[in-house]
Amino acid sequence: MQLRMIRPDLEYLPELEVPAGFGLRTYQEGDDQHWADIINDSFGGNSRTATDARREIMDQDYFDQSGLFFNTYQQQPVGTACAWRWQRVEETAIGQLHMVGVHSDQTGHRLGRCVSLAVLHYFNLHQYTCAILCTDDFRLPAIKTYLNLGFLPICVDDDHPQRWRAIGPRLGLPPIEDETDQVRAKLIDDIFQRVIG
Repeated sequence: MQLRMIRPDLEYLPELEVPAGFGLRTYQEGDDQHWADIINDSFGGNSRTATDARREIMDQDYFDQSGLFFNTYQQQPVGTACAWRWQRVEETAIGQLHMVGVHSDQTGHRLGRCVSLAVLHYFNLHQYTCAILCTDDFRLPAIKTYLNLGFLPICVDDDHPQRWRAIGPRLGLPPIEDETDQVRAKLIDDIFQRVIG
């Protein structure tokens, strides 16, 4: 099971700053292939196509084109992140930061932070309560970005505490501890139960 992180509130978000030389925009017709290319490059492999992008993202009931962000370089999309609803189409409290990817030619410019923060501002604008994401142990730069954006680790599987403790030293940090109790204290019970469910 993937690791899970949550930002229990969306107040006091950092200002959204686009790195110099890059742009930020939302989905435009034809971006399905750009999305597939970025995700293939950043996640590894070349299996996703424009058809897959439409099936996985654009054709889903969860999809809102104003919530799919792209960083651009010379007008070409090079980074992406998607505002998604957590586990159900009618969700209006828990927003999921979904499918964050940056083309490997453009790493080191903080584009992942930029598109992730754009999604958080989207959730705040649309009055979501909190933001959640799922990630993998090996996505260390992404995890560091998420921690810096105020996401907290929550443990929803038996092996999560051990996995989180191992990640900290790999990032040059102390072992990362489970923040589930802190998250529980900040959310009403109904939302908390959906977050850990």
